[in-house]
This record gives sequence, structure tokens and C-alpha cells, in this order.
Amino acid sequence: MRTLARVLVAALACLAAAAGLAAGPIRVVDDDGAALELARPARRIVSLAPHATEMLFAAGAGPAVVAVAAHSDHPPEARRLPRVADAAMIDLENVVALSPDLVVAWPYTAPQHLAALRALGIPVFFSNPRSIAGIASDIEKLGVLAGTEAQAAQAAAALRTRLAGLKAKYAGARPLSVFYEIWNRPLYTVGGRHLISEAIALCGGRNVFADLALPAPEVNLEAVIAAAPQVIIGADDAGGRPAWLAEWSRWPDLPAVRDGNVLVANGDLLHRPGPRFVDGVAGLCDALAAARTRARP
Repeated sequence: MRTLARVLVAALACLAAAAGLAAGPIRVVDDDGAALELARPARRIVSLAPHATEMLFAAGAGPAVVAVAAHSDHPPEARRLPRVADAAMIDLENVVALSPDLVVAWPYTAPQHLAALRALGIPVFFSNPRSIAGIASDIEKLGVLAGTEAQAAQAAAALRTRLAGLKAKYAGARPLSVFYEIWNRPLYTVGGRHLISEAIALCGGRNVFADLALPAPEVNLEAVIAAAPQVIIGADDAGGRPAWLAEWSRWPDLPAVRDGNVLVANGDLLHRPGPRFVDGVAGLCDALAAARTRARP
């Protein structure tokens, strides 16, 4: 019996190996349009952006992540991992020493360092979703690369379902003109191609600077006043109310100030294009729904 069991185990192992060979290499296209190919699912992954860390864990690849970028604080398990990068630089020596079979990065983090990793033959997947739906697509692609397709598909489907529900809920909402303030000095907002601008539209708002092509353009105070937004929204990555939002009280005739619609959003959710972005969208929609009750026609 033991001999038969060994034969069966060996046969199953051969079948599994044959199936793997038949499946061939893993191929995906990243958000930069580059084709990425792995011979087998990634087992040692380095994440070089906080949103990418969240995506990897959502896709079921968390156990394979061996290092992350600074500010990778979600989920809690990510906080225990070594830090090998921040927004400006990558510790190339440490990354290479970890022998990763996949690096996931935001393309604007130290581009010369990312090019160096690719030159060393390390596969790099650029995650830079250009739409809210693109977040779900990236989660699915990372699941393919890590061999965790089932969990990734489930996470992506849940995100799409919540997104569809929000779209349906606010499809007929009364439009409100919105100025989204990222920072006050200098004054930065979001252009029409930014995910936050898409979120504003989904919630029934209209970004007053939607015609600007840059994702995060600098604007002047005069332009904001001329736009006369019905709602002004500021965001803090810590989830609190930015102190600089109070500066708008100097212009009491602005519709947003007059009607008490200088609001706060959760930047920890909306400033990361990860799986929790949809939570930020839900909060934004709630804030705009409340603003409608105060905004004068």
C-alpha cells in the first residue's frame, strides 16, 4: 500500500509539473503599457508605493511581500515589513539583496532607480491606475503575477460592485460645483484626469478645474474666486481637518463659505489609488449629499 501511495504521489507531482509547463509563462501589461512576463508566480515581492502595498495584500499576495515603501501602513501586517524606499529614493542595494522576483512601483518614484532595477533583470510592474475602475484591474493583474487569481478576482469584484452602487445612487443628484484643495501654499488642486475628479463627478459634483490636463495643477486664488465653487473640500492624510481650510472665511461671499460648505475629505483614502479609494469615494459622496441640503439653488 505504501508503495502504491508513493507512486500516486509521484504521478500527481508529475501531472502538476506538466500542467505548469503547459500553462506557460505569466504575462500581463502594466499601467505604463509595458509587457511583463514571469516564468512562475512571484514569491518574493517588493512594493515601492503605499497604494501598491495595499493592492498586493488585497490581491492575496501579502505573504509574498518581503519589503515595502515608507508610509505603507495598511493593512497592519505591512507595518512590520522592512522599508526600502520613500517618495524620492529607493535603497537599491537592499532591494537587490532581497532577491525579488517582482517589484511593484509607482512610475514617478525615482525613475532612474527603477530603470536600474530593470537593467538588472528584475521584473518591475508599474501601478498607476488612471481611473477608479483601473484600481480593480491592477488588483487582478497582481493576482495573476502572484498566482492568487481567485482572491484578487473576489477583491476586484467587490470594488466594482460598490462603485456601481455609488454610481446608481447619485446618478440623478443635483450637480454642485466643487473646488478640491490638495494644499494651500502654493494652491494645488486636481485636474480633470485625476481619480479624485472622477470621484467628484460620480458623486454628482463638477470639478471647477476639470478642464486642466495636469493631474495636480497649481492654481491662483483669483481663479478659485472667479469659479465661485458651491463646495470647497480640503483633505488631510491623517484624516483630520486641515487648519488652512479656515482661511476661506476671509471670502464670505464665496458660495461655499456663505452656505457653510467648506468641507473635509479623508486624504488617507482619496490620495492613494488603492482598494480603499472606494471608501473615500463613499465618504465624499456623503459629504456632497449633505452639502446639497445647505447649498442655495
